[in-house]
Amino acid sequence: MERVGIIAKVHTSGIREIIAELYQWLTERQLQVFFDQNTGTLLDHPKEVHPKAKIPGLVDLIIVLGGDGTLLSVARLIGDKEVPILGINLGSLGFLTEVTLAEMYVSLEQIQRNEFVTMRRLLLKASVFREEEHIAEYSCLNDVVITKGALARIIELQACINGQYVMTYKADGLIIGTPTGSTAYNLAAGGPIIHPEMGAIIMTPICPHTLTNRPIVIPDTSVVTLILKSEKEDVFLTLDGQVGFALRYQDNVQVEKAKYTISLIRPPERSYFEILRTKLKWGER
Repeated sequence: MERVGIIAKVHTSGIREIIAELYQWLTERQLQVFFDQNTGTLLDHPKEVHPKAKIPGLVDLIIVLGGDGTLLSVARLIGDKEVPILGINLGSLGFLTEVTLAEMYVSLEQIQRNEFVTMRRLLLKASVFREEEHIAEYSCLNDVVITKGALARIIELQACINGQYVMTYKADGLIIGTPTGSTAYNLAAGGPIIHPEMGAIIMTPICPHTLTNRPIVIPDTSVVTLILKSEKEDVFLTLDGQVGFALRYQDNVQVEKAKYTISLIRPPERSYFEILRTKLKWGER
């Protein structure tokens, strides 16, 4: 590891001091540090400042300081770059940002000694077709969601898996999630928790009109095709709850496993189940 990228949630209290100390720690160890443009404003004279989208192609490791939302925005930029992400949570322990601020330097020392553990996480690719024209494409780590606008009525989505008709959902929307995203919107909508190392895709309806429309789990080799059958409703496609795209009647959304995965670094002493117990308060009364 010779080149380290730093991307931070810049409006966090005390972040300027945290970044300055981290920058000094890294440079003292002869590591070259790269900042995205927003994070670079936190230092008076940073040497390497680049657009956020270019950081993965310049470094051997990306340190993300913030919360799960900040890490999700970085994960969508990785593409085919084999660069691991170390997520530092500046609040409470996150599902994705597993390392606390107090543990940051211990984790960095472990990385330097090559004593770290990584977890590969599946990404989804969502492609939008309108009148057979490919008009948009996105990747995401948590979920692809099709949902109605605030004033819209129930929407209808025709769903096929690998070209086979499944059903036409009548609901407030539909979540297509990864195992990583199973503890996000999917969980709030009544979907199952899936271990992040499993090869699976989850389809969870949001407030379905028919209560027997339950979540289903399918292989990650599946291709899910959704056709919007509602003519006059406001309907949106959202990716990780951060990127949005307005859909029209008869738009075709194709969701499948992305070609690339991402690698998240976690402390070797902390298991996924410890995070579940902590975040979901299992065993507490």
